[in-house]
Amino acid sequence: MIEVGIIGGAGYTAGELIRLLLNHSQVNIKFIYSTSNAGNKIYAVHQDLIGSTELVFSDTIDPHVDVVFLCLGHGNSKAFLEGNAFSETTRIIDLSNDFRLETDEQFQGKTFVYGLPELKREAIKKANHIANPGCFATALQLAILPLANKGLLNNDVHINAVTGATGAGTSLSKTTHFTWRDNNFSHYKAFTHQHLGEVHQTVNQLQSDFDAEINFMPNRGNFSRGIFATIYTKFDGSIEEAKTIYNDFYKDAAFTFISDQEIHLKQVVNINKCLLHLYKHENKLLITSAIDNLLKGASGQAVQNMNLMLGLNETEGLQLKGNYF
Repeated sequence: MIEVGIIGGAGYTAGELIRLLLNHSQVNIKFIYSTSNAGNKIYAVHQDLIGSTELVFSDTIDPHVDVVFLCLGHGNSKAFLEGNAFSETTRIIDLSNDFRLETDEQFQGKTFVYGLPELKREAIKKANHIANPGCFATALQLAILPLANKGLLNNDVHINAVTGATGAGTSLSKTTHFTWRDNNFSHYKAFTHQHLGEVHQTVNQLQSDFDAEINFMPNRGNFSRGIFATIYTKFDGSIEEAKTIYNDFYKDAAFTFISDQEIHLKQVVNINKCLLHLYKHENKLLITSAIDNLLKGASGQAVQNMNLMLGLNETEGLQLKGNYF
């Protein structure tokens, strides 16, 4: 069995990760680290897990586990690794943004590979350390990378995307309270969202001459989970040519699919899929992208990366049914 540890066990992404790993046939969870909850049952925080596990939160780590997942707030993973050493054979999968950019991928002699399987599958298979992509970044990159791969992103890209309340994490703020979020809608971090750095980085890896604008408007939705994004840019080819480009790019992808029908958010909530839809209007191509921000945008993709790193079936533990109705 693969011995696994989780650091930062009380948050939304850790909760999803625990649920996935409890049902992963090859995994044994060795410890779940949370200093604020040490000694408490896991189900005292992740309350749906009552009857599923008797594990308790720990304030100590086992440095010899096979895989450790860092589910810490952004900026905290580096500090944790500076104060806590793991064995040379322990694989690290970080769900924060600490190692996603090339300027940060080298740390303490470790090289962090950017963990977008649809782009970096072979590198992930050989990696010991993974920087798991951001949720918005995952949805947006999967929408435009097939065009970049063909050198066809030659004009500005316009993006409008909505995320659920879980995207903000468990910490309370003015915009996460129910009375503010319910029956409400707003944008935030217009044109400056931190995930744009990841998007630009991967686009330029595929299309080095890309120099247009990526105009990103992130929005807060009054639902719990999921990301729904609409992206458009100039495209001179036909819709049939666009579909061929996308289907070819994702022909070996385990969880990314091109839909011939218009898509909606309920199709992806509680599953590890990204659904894409293409629509041509005059000289513009509209790409619609939908994911669950906690699964394909975080913990599900982290398990997908673990499977690839360890030579397991990529879909192991991720064949989820979702909640369509």
